[in-house]
Amino acid sequence: MGLDLADAIWVAPNNARAFAEVPSSGVVVVEGLMGGEEVVGVPDARGEAVVDEVVAALRGTDVLVNFLPVGAQRATELYARAALLAGCAFVNCMPSVIARDSAWAARFAAAGLPLIGDDLKSSFGATLVHRALVDALTNGGVALHNTYQLLGGGNADFLNLQDPARLSGKRATKVAGAGAAAHVSAAYIPFLEDRKVAYIRLEGEGFGGSPVEVEVRMSVEDSPSAAGNVLDAVRQAKAALDTGTGGVLPTTLMKS
Repeated sequence: MGLDLADAIWVAPNNARAFAEVPSSGVVVVEGLMGGEEVVGVPDARGEAVVDEVVAALRGTDVLVNFLPVGAQRATELYARAALLAGCAFVNCMPSVIARDSAWAARFAAAGLPLIGDDLKSSFGATLVHRALVDALTNGGVALHNTYQLLGGGNADFLNLQDPARLSGKRATKVAGAGAAAHVSAAYIPFLEDRKVAYIRLEGEGFGGSPVEVEVRMSVEDSPSAAGNVLDAVRQAKAALDTGTGGVLPTTLMKS
């Protein structure tokens, strides 16, 4: 807090690889709110602001993007409320339930404000690959029985996913496996930093009950992989705001 945004983004525990030069923005980071939810692994996290202070800071803003930690449902709801009061479009990049909730969807529609969510897809991530494999196999006549997605990473997102309750919210937006028994787990591996490593396996039966097994390992830098899609989501929200289109916007940029 108190730093220009261009400097604050490099402060630990942020560990994304530098993929762009960020000039001084003139935007100073101020205290936000956490909704009483602990940020895993950050004992000195601050978040004592109240909704009215956030609303005041947001006045004149077009689009509010939510990248709060996984599992911060209450804090996400408080920011969604602040967006409504400040007249902002809301892009929910996390698996917290906002766009999937009919009450929140109705509130944004009534206010004439765009809502996009929930849970941002990476441009090329594990969920995209997993779903593509599910589609390819099922379209080819394979009956899927079991599938898993084992994830490892060293950023704050993975640190928060060590809480089983937070991981359960993430599972809700992951691949369902087309009727197969599906398993999703996430390991926090500090030396991976912002790199995400995914192991994907699918098991099923082809013609005549013949066994079919597919295994994939993929590795991507997590933050830049998501950056392009969040920019597109912001553009979509701003375009809808300019035309007075409110409520949940159809999009291919989110997992749900």
